[in-house]
Amino acid sequence: MARIYNPYPYQEYAQNAIMENPAIGLWLDMGLGKTVVTLTALQALKFDRWCVNRVLVIAPKKVAEDTWQTEAKKWQHLQGLRVVGVLGPERQRAAALETPADVYVINRENTQWLVGYYGMRWPFDTVVLDESSSFKNHQSKRFRALRTVRPRINRIIELTGTPNPHGLMDLWSQIFLLDGGKRLGRTISVYRDLYFNPDKRNRTTIFSYAPKDGAEEQIYKQISDICISMKAADYLDLPELVYEDIPVVLDERAERAYRRLEREAVLKVDEDTITASTAAALSIKLLQLCNGAVYDENHEVVEVHDCKLEAFMETVEGLNGQHAVVCYEFTHDRERLLQALGKTNLRVRVYRGMQDKEDWNAGKIDILLIHPASCGYGLNLQDGGHHIIWYGLSWNLEEYQQANKRLHRQGQDHPVIVHHLIVKGGRDEDVIRSLESKDDVQESLLQSLKVRIRAAKTN
Repeated sequence: MARIYNPYPYQEYAQNAIMENPAIGLWLDMGLGKTVVTLTALQALKFDRWCVNRVLVIAPKKVAEDTWQTEAKKWQHLQGLRVVGVLGPERQRAAALETPADVYVINRENTQWLVGYYGMRWPFDTVVLDESSSFKNHQSKRFRALRTVRPRINRIIELTGTPNPHGLMDLWSQIFLLDGGKRLGRTISVYRDLYFNPDKRNRTTIFSYAPKDGAEEQIYKQISDICISMKAADYLDLPELVYEDIPVVLDERAERAYRRLEREAVLKVDEDTITASTAAALSIKLLQLCNGAVYDENHEVVEVHDCKLEAFMETVEGLNGQHAVVCYEFTHDRERLLQALGKTNLRVRVYRGMQDKEDWNAGKIDILLIHPASCGYGLNLQDGGHHIIWYGLSWNLEEYQQANKRLHRQGQDHPVIVHHLIVKGGRDEDVIRSLESKDDVQESLLQSLKVRIRAAKTN
């Protein structure tokens, strides 16, 4: 059932900023509602002010697959907004573009394809860059492609939590897409000459640049009229604890594997004679499937899919260097997370004792993996970050609440944002419903499992 949207003051502020500015950078922390804010503003611009016709959203792949569509369906006031995903093989993408809609969502990897597909017939008068830092590289194909059609775009909205995670040099291309070079220079060379000095170099090559004295203040002053940073706006009324559900869509192969294994598992159980212990064991199996791997009868790990892992990595990328505590449920989840994170430059640690706590609070750890059962009480982590990502969900409400309290406690200077990775149609949805409603765990576990057994028998 669709929810009634009661925006926080900071969300109303952001919506008005989008409506009043044809080019706007909204630097709103991940999980604080950038999607619903943007959709609400776009709906008003389209249907109340008649300022917008065809909207394109360019987003990370997992976000493009479902987040914008789900958000439009979630809120009562957005029920009439038609959102279509431009995804899959080329033929499928082309067909989606011919489907009548108000908002079209494409993954960032297909930006160049889309520009080539339309050429001079570019039809989108409004473009939203969901995670604009994806366009921070001025030499990337996606930036160059979008730059060629920028004169045909009347409105552009850039969304990100941290626009310059690796330094001020990341800002130029994002601001250029907003204003065509008016504020920071029409070329990256002009920007570098204005605000930077050569840093590491040899006789012929400059490897890096360092900001000139006062450059940061000058740059932010130049762009302050078209960029809003919610972190800096302390006068805004931000909530203390925010929950974000991140939908995970299984691809076709993973969906088949998941449904087959789920069906095999639940049909072994009779809903009339199911016991609490049987239900718990079966639920664990289904949650493992949601996470992407299961233990077989020999306790060997069998990988089923990487869909949730991919969504997790996009979530981490979206944090743009902000630190996060990650809650995992199974040992094989931890190992797969470590393997995936090992391919990045992030400082990753599994919590094992007080030294990890001290290093986290000192800012020496980017991603801290914890198991909720072992880190629930008396662990103060509020100085090291304000993001919690639940990769694997637990039925245990007390463990869930206590793990969140590791960051949401006295001394925390930021709103704590709790991100849930939830496989659509999977056991994850049953767990999150139980946690949100604070139902009796055993009763909720049994009843939701009986529903899945009945569904398996009828399909």
